[in-house]
Amino acid sequence: MIQDMSNSKTLGRKEAIKRIDNFIAAHDDWRGETMAQIRKIIHEVAPEVVEDWKYMGSPFWSHEGILGHGNIFEAKVKLTLHHGAHLADPNGLFSASLCASRSRASDIFEGDEIDVAVLKTWLRAAMDYNATHQVKKSKGSRDI
Repeated sequence: MIQDMSNSKTLGRKEAIKRIDNFIAAHDDWRGETMAQIRKIIHEVAPEVVEDWKYMGSPFWSHEGILGHGNIFEAKVKLTLHHGAHLADPNGLFSASLCASRSRASDIFEGDEIDVAVLKTWLRAAMDYNATHQVKKSKGSRDI
Protein backbone atom coordinates (compact mmCIF):
# COMPACT_ATOMS: atom_id res chain seq x y z
CA MET A 1 0.00 0.00 0.00
CA ILE A 2 1.24 3.48 -0.83
CA GLN A 3 1.69 5.61 2.26
CA ASP A 4 2.32 9.31 2.05
CA MET A 5 3.76 10.83 5.17
CA SER A 6 3.08 14.43 4.15
CA ASN A 7 0.82 16.52 6.31
CA SER A 8 -2.40 18.05 5.03
CA LYS A 9 -0.49 20.65 3.01
CA THR A 10 -2.32 21.11 -0.25
CA LEU A 11 -0.56 19.58 -3.22
CA GLY A 12 -0.69 20.76 -6.77
CA ARG A 13 -3.80 19.48 -8.50
CA LYS A 14 -1.88 17.34 -10.98
CA GLU A 15 0.18 15.78 -8.19
CA ALA A 16 -2.93 15.00 -6.13
CA ILE A 17 -4.61 13.34 -9.12
CA LYS A 18 -1.45 11.34 -9.83
CA ARG A 19 -1.27 10.14 -6.22
CA ILE A 20 -4.90 9.03 -6.30
CA ASP A 21 -4.29 7.23 -9.61
CA ASN A 22 -1.25 5.47 -8.07
CA PHE A 23 -3.17 4.67 -4.87
CA ILE A 24 -5.91 2.94 -6.83
CA ALA A 25 -3.44 1.13 -9.12
CA ALA A 26 -1.47 -0.14 -6.11
CA HIS A 27 -4.56 -2.07 -5.02
CA ASP A 28 -4.96 -4.40 -7.98
CA ASP A 29 -7.89 -6.30 -6.53
CA TRP A 30 -11.55 -5.63 -5.72
CA ARG A 31 -10.56 -2.77 -3.39
CA GLY A 32 -8.87 -0.77 -6.14
CA GLU A 33 -11.76 -1.49 -8.49
CA THR A 34 -14.23 -0.30 -5.84
CA MET A 35 -12.32 2.92 -5.14
CA ALA A 36 -12.07 3.56 -8.89
CA GLN A 37 -15.84 3.05 -9.21
CA ILE A 38 -16.51 5.47 -6.33
CA ARG A 39 -14.21 8.05 -7.90
CA LYS A 40 -15.95 7.67 -11.27
CA ILE A 41 -19.37 8.14 -9.66
CA ILE A 42 -18.17 11.26 -7.83
CA HIS A 43 -16.95 12.72 -11.14
CA GLU A 44 -20.25 11.88 -12.82
CA VAL A 45 -22.20 13.73 -10.12
CA ALA A 46 -19.75 16.64 -9.86
CA PRO A 47 -17.53 16.98 -12.95
CA GLU A 48 -15.94 20.09 -11.42
CA VAL A 49 -15.01 18.29 -8.18
CA VAL A 50 -11.55 19.07 -6.82
CA GLU A 51 -9.42 16.08 -5.91
CA ASP A 52 -6.82 16.35 -3.19
CA TRP A 53 -4.48 14.05 -1.28
CA LYS A 54 -4.43 14.61 2.46
CA TYR A 55 -3.79 13.17 5.87
CA MET A 56 -1.06 10.62 5.26
CA GLY A 57 -2.55 9.12 2.15
CA SER A 58 -6.26 9.60 1.54
CA PRO A 59 -8.02 10.86 -1.57
CA PHE A 60 -10.32 13.79 -0.78
CA TRP A 61 -13.04 15.30 -2.94
CA SER A 62 -14.30 18.87 -2.54
CA HIS A 63 -17.17 20.84 -4.00
CA GLU A 64 -17.85 24.13 -2.19
CA GLY A 65 -16.20 22.52 0.81
CA ILE A 66 -15.05 18.99 1.53
CA LEU A 67 -17.49 16.36 0.27
CA GLY A 68 -15.65 13.38 1.60
CA HIS A 69 -12.71 11.06 1.40
CA GLY A 70 -11.93 7.44 0.68
CA ASN A 71 -9.79 4.86 2.42
CA ILE A 72 -8.73 1.36 1.52
CA PHE A 73 -8.27 -1.15 4.32
CA GLU A 74 -7.37 -4.84 4.28
CA ALA A 75 -10.98 -6.05 4.23
CA LYS A 76 -12.99 -3.01 3.16
CA VAL A 77 -13.20 0.24 1.27
CA LYS A 78 -14.61 3.19 3.20
CA LEU A 79 -16.25 6.29 1.76
CA THR A 80 -16.80 9.01 4.35
CA LEU A 81 -18.92 12.10 3.74
CA HIS A 82 -17.67 15.04 5.76
CA HIS A 83 -21.12 16.39 6.72
CA GLY A 84 -22.93 13.07 6.43
CA ALA A 85 -24.51 13.32 9.89
CA HIS A 86 -26.62 16.18 8.54
CA LEU A 87 -27.97 14.16 5.61
CA ALA A 88 -30.99 11.91 5.46
CA ASP A 89 -30.26 8.25 4.80
CA PRO A 90 -33.59 6.59 3.93
CA ASN A 91 -31.85 3.85 1.92
CA GLY A 92 -29.43 2.89 4.69
CA LEU A 93 -26.23 3.65 2.80
CA PHE A 94 -24.48 4.75 5.99
CA SER A 95 -22.95 1.75 7.69
CA ALA A 96 -20.10 3.26 9.72
CA SER A 97 -19.25 6.27 11.87
CA LEU A 98 -22.88 6.36 12.95
CA CYS A 99 -21.99 7.99 16.28
CA ALA A 100 -19.75 10.68 14.81
CA SER A 101 -21.02 14.23 15.31
CA ARG A 102 -20.39 15.35 11.73
CA SER A 103 -19.38 12.58 9.33
CA ARG A 104 -20.98 9.36 8.20
CA ALA A 105 -19.41 6.56 6.20
CA SER A 106 -20.21 3.55 4.13
CA ASP A 107 -18.08 0.42 4.47
CA ILE A 108 -17.94 -1.67 1.32
CA PHE A 109 -16.75 -5.27 1.56
CA GLU A 110 -15.70 -7.75 -1.10
CA GLY A 111 -18.77 -8.91 -3.00
CA ASP A 112 -20.85 -5.85 -2.08
CA GLU A 113 -22.41 -3.98 -4.96
CA ILE A 114 -22.57 -0.22 -4.86
CA ASP A 115 -26.09 1.11 -5.35
CA VAL A 116 -25.08 3.78 -7.85
CA ALA A 117 -28.42 5.63 -7.76
CA VAL A 118 -28.39 5.85 -3.97
CA LEU A 119 -24.73 6.93 -3.90
CA LYS A 120 -25.42 9.65 -6.47
CA THR A 121 -28.37 10.89 -4.40
CA TRP A 122 -26.17 10.89 -1.29
CA LEU A 123 -23.42 12.85 -3.09
CA ARG A 124 -25.90 15.41 -4.47
CA ALA A 125 -27.29 15.90 -0.95
CA ALA A 126 -23.74 16.47 0.33
CA MET A 127 -23.12 19.03 -2.41
CA ASP A 128 -26.40 20.78 -1.60
CA TYR A 129 -25.49 20.83 2.08
CA ASN A 130 -22.13 22.45 1.33
CA ALA A 131 -23.77 25.02 -0.93
CA THR A 132 -26.49 26.01 1.54
CA HIS A 133 -24.65 25.92 4.87
CA GLN A 134 -21.70 27.79 6.24
CA VAL A 135 -19.10 25.10 5.80
CA LYS A 136 -15.41 25.78 5.63
CA LYS A 137 -14.59 26.11 1.97
CA SER A 138 -11.73 23.92 0.92
CA LYS A 139 -8.91 25.65 -0.90
CA GLY A 140 -8.60 22.57 -3.03
CA SER A 141 -5.50 21.66 -4.93
CA ARG A 142 -3.47 24.40 -6.48
CA ASP A 143 -3.33 24.37 -10.25
CA ILE A 144 0.17 23.76 -11.60
